[in-house]
Amino acid sequence: MDNNNIDFKDLWKKQTVSQPNIEDLMARLKQFKKAGLRSLWKTNILLFATSAFILFVWYYYQPQFISTKIGIVLAIVAMLMYVTVYNGLLHIYKDIDVTQTNQEYLQKLILIKRKQQFMQSTILRWYFVLLMTGICLYMYEYASRMTVFYALVTYGVTLLWIGFNWFYIRPKQIKKQQEKINELITKFEDVNEQLKE
Repeated sequence: MDNNNIDFKDLWKKQTVSQPNIEDLMARLKQFKKAGLRSLWKTNILLFATSAFILFVWYYYQPQFISTKIGIVLAIVAMLMYVTVYNGLLHIYKDIDVTQTNQEYLQKLILIKRKQQFMQSTILRWYFVLLMTGICLYMYEYASRMTVFYALVTYGVTLLWIGFNWFYIRPKQIKKQQEKINELITKFEDVNEQLKE
């Protein structure tokens, strides 16, 4: 067989490619939007309730050490910082509606991806540093009343839990979020390419 007579472009065009179902894609986008908004609300409620509880503990137990008070402030600042930046996604999710073009959907998804990457790297790093510092300072007053062994065990367990969250849970959540948004972006890019042809 003579390889010079094969038209690869023609063969490429003739191959069957499964066309993405636009209704399925829109249903996935709607589900992604709902999940994003639900996650935003859960995070807001959880961190607000945690901050309120921490303030209650501060008011009710009246800690004596300045380190305890600084620890409480750092923990609340960490949560407020995280929630403030995370709430920046709220208006992007709300702006996604059925009247937009595929290109507009794609731009919103890319914007969400960028904000998520910023949250997952910079903001989460500062959140964990502030929270860990706040917790360690908060615990000092109570650990100082314990024996050295129990103080070390208390700090050890706390730091192990923070490390477990940082090194195991955080990467799994990041991977899961990235897979979801990357899949949607890829599908919208495919649709846009097909519409150009």
